[in-house]
Amino acid sequence: MDIINIHAAKTHLSKLVEKAARGESFIIAKAGKPMVRVVALSAPEAGETRRLGFLAGAFTVPDDFDRMAAQEIEGQFSGEA
Repeated sequence: MDIINIHAAKTHLSKLVEKAARGESFIIAKAGKPMVRVVALSAPEAGETRRLGFLAGAFTVPDDFDRMAAQEIEGQFSGEA
């Protein structure tokens, strides 16, 4: 995470806001001492966990997924393909 001096933050505020909006958080320091962490509003709060299963139902995995193209792969390993 980048640490930016408060003077540089004032000078480049627009660029830093765009950076935070893209999800790249950074720290603003005063005299080398970290003061604040800047994150996007969409970033999870401290201690908040991301929701699992948000893609549930979006796609399916075939029942034979672990056996798909098994003969072709076996042939490649045995030098037949």
